[in-house]
Amino acid sequence: MKTKRNRIPTLLGYAINLALFAAFLILGDGLIQSGAISKYYSKVVMLIGINVILAVSLNVATGYLGQLPLGHAGFMAVGAYASAIFMTRTALPASPAFPIGILIGGAVAAAFGIIIGIPALRLRGDYLAIITLGFGEIIRVVLLNIDDVLGFTLTNGAAGLQNIPKATTFLNTFVCVGLTCFLIHTMMKSRHGRAILALRDNEIAADSCGINATYYKTLGFTASAFFAGVAGALYAGYIGILNPGGFGFMKSIEILVMVVLGGMGSMVGSVLSATVLTAVPELLRAFAGYRMIVYALLLIVVMIFKPSGLMGTYDFSLSRLLGKLFYGSSRKKQGKAGDAR
Repeated sequence: MKTKRNRIPTLLGYAINLALFAAFLILGDGLIQSGAISKYYSKVVMLIGINVILAVSLNVATGYLGQLPLGHAGFMAVGAYASAIFMTRTALPASPAFPIGILIGGAVAAAFGIIIGIPALRLRGDYLAIITLGFGEIIRVVLLNIDDVLGFTLTNGAAGLQNIPKATTFLNTFVCVGLTCFLIHTMMKSRHGRAILALRDNEIAADSCGINATYYKTLGFTASAFFAGVAGALYAGYIGILNPGGFGFMKSIEILVMVVLGGMGSMVGSVLSATVLTAVPELLRAFAGYRMIVYALLLIVVMIFKPSGLMGTYDFSLSRLLGKLFYGSSRKKQGKAGDAR
């Protein structure tokens, strides 16, 4: 008996996704360069891209791994400062130096993810949330005071790290968005991703099947930290100035709200909620006295009527959609032909 196919070939699906993404990049960059999108709205678009990376990366630790870390802004801060310090002190031109700075930001954040993750992930639930919150605050305080300890200027403390080359553009931001989504999607479809999901669903059963809980928890946590560091590097290259106060507890909560609103375990939900929660406050600036009330009401309404988030655990797949459209219509035609006979 033949199995009914409802998906197009994998390589063809990737080719279609790549073509559509390339068209989006070319169109978006063209609109920004031509001035069709104003500088204000281009700033909103850039922040949407950065927040998408933050939300999708945190979704690895919360939605896929099933943990509750509250220090994601700390990893963003580490990546931002590591990249900014490299960019301000390197002799390389900004164009070739920035990709290196992004990788440095991600690598340093991943290193902190390992350092924090190994002891922290032995805890669960509220205890994990509290310890990761503590680590996030420790990172912020260290960035604020480390110059006094070292005896020379590294982060410039409360005055902020300034004169960072503004190398972040629409193209490199959304190329990073695409790579982040692709790499996380690929990881979660691999055996490592299945092991992470097994730990989320039932850690005792997964451990009894030979899955190394410590290793896979640390892997998921480190991957989450790495991409937060990438987002931090992009943020530093766009804003041009960093202050430790911008990476406090409320920033971590803001990122967590994006994940919960979109649906824990849904990548497309994280992308959608990051877009909405970044754009709505900016679009409501004309109603300055009421915009935060509307923002809060939006969150409350969604949580009341859709407590699992906008997308729940659903993940959009263009290949699956095209497969249903193509193979589904083919089967319908075959069925009608059979009925006619």
